[in-house]
Amino acid sequence: MVEPTRNRFTGLARTGAVLLVVAGTIALSACAGGAKPAATATNAASSTPTASATPTPTPTPTPSDPPTPVTLTCDQIVTPQQVYAYNPNFGADPGYAPTSGSLEASVVADQGVACGWLNQTSGDVIEIAVAKPPASELDGLKNTAVTNSQPVPTYGIPPQVEGYFAMRGAKGEVQIFTGAYWVVANSPAFQEPGDAAPLMQNVLDNLPKQ
Repeated sequence: MVEPTRNRFTGLARTGAVLLVVAGTIALSACAGGAKPAATATNAASSTPTASATPTPTPTPTPSDPPTPVTLTCDQIVTPQQVYAYNPNFGADPGYAPTSGSLEASVVADQGVACGWLNQTSGDVIEIAVAKPPASELDGLKNTAVTNSQPVPTYGIPPQVEGYFAMRGAKGEVQIFTGAYWVVANSPAFQEPGDAAPLMQNVLDNLPKQ
């Protein structure tokens, strides 16, 4: 009677051992699966091409009130007869060009006309330039002339004609505003406002009526 009892416990022990082995195998399998490296976000991102952004060109703003081109020739601004009457020694200067940074260069930038007459004896040059700058620019030009020059009522009757004069080194500088026009002149021959008056009157008379 004792022997069967021993065999029964032995069978149970074997069965328990088998279960422990199976459970251990499952646990080891679970650990191996957990240790498997997962794909990183970096690897996934690098596999997808990135589209580069194309810069959008910035449009160039168009002035709301651009300058009005002046189509007058130098002989129309001051005729050869008027130049001769002013001083017979002056004649057209074929090599004339406005100096960079000068008011005459600003006139040309505003689609105006700049002209030069050369004194054949002294070498002095008379520069006269005419523009019709943007309306938004005109008040600023007038304010600068008022600040840096002296008003000259003999060039015309204000407010229809606003005239200014100043000495810039050895040269006299004239600015006249009439309607939409901006007239600039300078020369060593202009030592006082009255020296430029005859030519300025010629220019005003020759401008097209607005």
